[in-house]
Amino acid sequence: MTTTTPTAALVPAAPVFTNTERLALAGFLAGYSGLTREAYELDLRQYTNWCHQHHLRLFQARRADIECFARDLETRGRARATITRRLCTIAGFYRYAVEEDLLEHSPAAHVRRPRLDYESHATGLDRNELGALLVAAGLGPPAEHALISLLALNGGKVVTVPLAPRTARAIDLAVSERVDGPIFLGPDGQRLDRHGAARIVRRVAIRAAITKPVGPHTLRHAFITAALDAGVPLRDVQEAASHADPRTTMRYDRARGSLDRHATYIVAAYLAGAAR
Repeated sequence: MTTTTPTAALVPAAPVFTNTERLALAGFLAGYSGLTREAYELDLRQYTNWCHQHHLRLFQARRADIECFARDLETRGRARATITRRLCTIAGFYRYAVEEDLLEHSPAAHVRRPRLDYESHATGLDRNELGALLVAAGLGPPAEHALISLLALNGGKVVTVPLAPRTARAIDLAVSERVDGPIFLGPDGQRLDRHGAARIVRRVAIRAAITKPVGPHTLRHAFITAALDAGVPLRDVQEAASHADPRTTMRYDRARGSLDRHATYIVAAYLAGAAR
């Protein structure tokens, strides 16, 4: 007699949707691409899984259910900014369903969202740490130096801007004789992804004897704060950081006097050149 051993493949990995719900999810996500789509997918995946755990259909949810989802996120220690973003995604999804006549009204229309403060609580680097990080990167492989310089001195956003002189030199060395393909490559020779970039930042931070948890966004934080510290106008820093709202830029305006002055002057010179 043969027996069948259950496997993970037999266990549903995702909630089961109705055709209308599936159409709404696919249509909503089709309007986005890249990292924005990935973020919305993550938000909706967590919300739909929560609904599934509570035996609740997406189009049967009420305002109280979405409020309970938000309270559950709070209980699990999620940041207010994260909860607000997830609720915004859910509201956008239901609004899309209403606009496409797939749902009569949005249960998320009047859901309360956490009040955000506009002070950044991200990890910051003081002047010694930022300077040590740049020095450690300069003593390492050219690709690491180029990545750290790009993140720390140019902000790390997808945007067409002049490069800081140090960044431009580092990228030239990293690219070497190559004339095509991605600038940053992973160990497998493929384009470096965000996880690989985060590993490089952590590795350089360890070499620089920095004990704080440091990631790519830490260097973006240092770039914005250093520019503000140098007296660069808020509007110019906002444009350099690709922030839609100046209040987002102002969140980084804290503990500015402790940043590396050398990096500050480079950032100021870069922004001044970009303004011209």
